[in-house]
Formats: sequence, C-alpha cells, structure tokens
Amino acid sequence: MCAQKSKTVYFCGACGYESAKWLGKCPSCGEWNTFVEEKVVSNSRSASGKKSRIKSEKPVKLTEIEITDEPRIPMPSSELNRVLGGGLVAGSMTLIGGEPGVGKSTLLLQNILSIRNRRILYVSGEESSTQLKLRADRLGKVSEDTYILCETRLENIFTQIDEVKPDILVVDSIQTVATDEIESSAGSVSQVRECAVRLLRFAKESGVPVILVGHINKEGAIAGPKVLEHIVDTVLQFEGDRQYLFRILRAIKNRFGSTSEIGIYEMVARGLREVKNPSEMLLSENREEEMSGIAIGVTVEGMRPLLVEVQALVSSAAYGTPQRSVTGFDQRRLNMLLAVLEKRARFKLGQKDVFLNIAGGLKVADPALDLAVVSAVMSSNFDIPIRRRTAFVGEVGLSGEIRTVTRVEQRVAEAEKLGFERIYVPVGNVKGLQFSPKINVIEVATVADLFRSLFSE
Repeated sequence: MCAQKSKTVYFCGACGYESAKWLGKCPSCGEWNTFVEEKVVSNSRSASGKKSRIKSEKPVKLTEIEITDEPRIPMPSSELNRVLGGGLVAGSMTLIGGEPGVGKSTLLLQNILSIRNRRILYVSGEESSTQLKLRADRLGKVSEDTYILCETRLENIFTQIDEVKPDILVVDSIQTVATDEIESSAGSVSQVRECAVRLLRFAKESGVPVILVGHINKEGAIAGPKVLEHIVDTVLQFEGDRQYLFRILRAIKNRFGSTSEIGIYEMVARGLREVKNPSEMLLSENREEEMSGIAIGVTVEGMRPLLVEVQALVSSAAYGTPQRSVTGFDQRRLNMLLAVLEKRARFKLGQKDVFLNIAGGLKVADPALDLAVVSAVMSSNFDIPIRRRTAFVGEVGLSGEIRTVTRVEQRVAEAEKLGFERIYVPVGNVKGLQFSPKINVIEVATVADLFRSLFSE
C-alpha cells in the first residue's frame, strides 16, 4: 500500500490562486474574502509510478513545421458551426457556460442526437438517465450511437470511456465531477482544475473532442478557477433571459476560429430553433397606426448586423423624483444621453420619467445605437411618431455631435434588405461605400440637426 500525503491549502475562489495560509485579499486578482480551505491528498505511487502516454517531444525549428488543416467534426446546427469556426476540432476541449435554465443541455443534446456515424458518450452529473430520455423524446430525436452515463466520479468515467471508446465526449457539468485523488467536495477549485486537466490530457492523447458544460456565478462569469478558461481551447457563452424566446451563443475564446461570430436561437416547445434572419423577428409586427417613442436602430452582434426596436416612454414624474428605468441597455449611458439632450438640444427632461426598452429581450452594448435611443426619447417627449421604414445609426458624443461608427456598410445593407426607405448616419460615415444604396441615406452632424430633420416635416 502506498502512503497518502495530505496537506491543507487555501484557494482563491475567483482566480484559483493557491496559498499556504488564509489571506484576506487575493494578491493575484485583488478580490477580498475569496479564499477557501481545502485538503489535498497526493498519492505518491500514482504520481510517480504511473507512466504517461504522452510522447516526449523535441524542439523543432519554426520554419520546419508543416501547416495542415485541423480535421473538424461538423455539427448539425449551422449556428453552432458558425460560432465554432466550422465544427469541433479533433482533440479539442470546448467549454460552454450560461445561466441555469437558459438551454445549455438542450443545445448539446439536440446536436449530438442528430450526429450520425459517430459514437458519443454523454456524461451527466445533474440529471438521471430517465430525465435525459424524456428530454430526448421531447426533442423528437433518437440516436443509436449515443450513450448516457450518469456518473460524477472521474475514475469511473474513464473506465467507461475505455469500454465505449467514444468519438465525442460530453460532460455535463464539470462542477459535478470529482476525483478520489483530492479530498474536497465536487465543484471546489482544486477539483474543477484537476478534473479539467485530466480530461484535457485525455483529449490531446486520444484525439477525441471533449465538450464541458460549466456553471456561472452571480457576476455572470464561469464558476471555478479562472485557469479553467485558460485550459480549454474554446469558451462559448450561451446568453438569454428565460422570460424571452431568444438565445445568443457567442465565442469568448476560440483557438481554432474567430470570436466575432454569434449564433441566434429561439426557444420553442421542441427545443431550440435556429434564427436565420433575426432582424425580422426582433421588429414588431405591422401596426395599424404609427406610435410615438419607437425607433429602429441597426446594431452589430459579432459579425452580424441586426435591426432592433428601441422603445421609449417619457412622462411627467408622478412622485417628485424622476425615474430612469432601462431594459436591455446601459443605464449610465442613457443618463449621459439624456444629459446631452438637455444641454445641447434644450430638452427639459429633469422632471420627467424616462423608460427605455430594447424589444425582444436582447442586451445591446453597441454605441451605434445612441442615435436610435435619442430619437425614441425625442419622439415620446413630443408625442410625434417617427416615419415608418426609418432606421438610425450613430454614436452621440458629449458635445452633441454624432460620431462615426464601424461597419456602416453592413448596417446600411441590412436596412436596405429589409425594405427600409431611409437611414440616418453620421456625417462622413458613408464615404468609400462599396455599393450604391437604394435606400435614402441622410447624414446628420449633431443632435440638433437630427431633431430638425425628424420633426420639421
């Protein structure tokens, strides 16, 4: 029998920094009161007696390295393929995170059940096999090559991997898996780090792509040590509000592709449905009459232009102190835009409530949406509707000027494709367009110019 050595160490719950004693402030990330005590048991025999299957590598000149295309496994979902950069790379490790109930497990199960001629092992530490079977029946997909394993002990998982010999491994979730070599509960910093490292070693040695599902903390970051995101090859974030239908899949890190692509899904009764043209779905249906306080802005999510509906409501403050309520937009930026309107355009909004909403449940941080926001606020304040088929693109500065934005050509083309008749853009932003737009492009330099152009007709 080999002797096991145990020691007590302290880990930072925010970044995974290790210390021999408890510290109030982490010297690595600067967070306070994040250190937790854990007992680590090291098996000297397993550490020294187990032979590694990794071949010893020798230094190679950079000029002698041959570039070859990474073999990829295409996924059934074109939106997922877009974000991954063309599919799963052999031997890669992908981490997907998101809020509880947003649809992470549904997205993975829906894709792996549609893969043919691939043996897949789905390891679940949160649901039973019966629950997964019911979900698969609800999705309406059946696969003969998908194996379900409800297990949380890492050693047992590797035993079943040797028997099944899967082509793709899915672990849902990494925070529920624990190894016997570390004496701490599942989900702790040391457990998550050790299990992720051993799964990464398996992926690199066998060439089997591994997909991990990760929980997120209250700040929205993936729970566990920060080193987890450094270990994996790709980090995907699945975003969306459970009260709304739309979900956005974006790549935070991707060693095999771009991080500028996004995938958009809609949650329906039979799972997640791909949204090919999200602009048409984000805009409201045709109304019988025009309404004030509504403006259409063109934003860019990743590499994809989207038309979103900005809704504003300006009313007199009923209780003395005016309210500023925002959904889907940065409230501090709204306060700045309201101050610009009051200072530069002589709008008296200090004693009025302002409510702002981005329709469809999206959260937009694009500064190019400023022009649509101020247009919606002005329209609601004067109770004058903006003409239909009008779009807005532009960033508003503190002096009231309208600043140029990036990718204006894509934004104009998207508005033209959806049948819009005119679009407001910053002065000088349309120089060098590669095409002659049929849509009427109106250039404005300041907020005052926008006000005169919109409401002087």
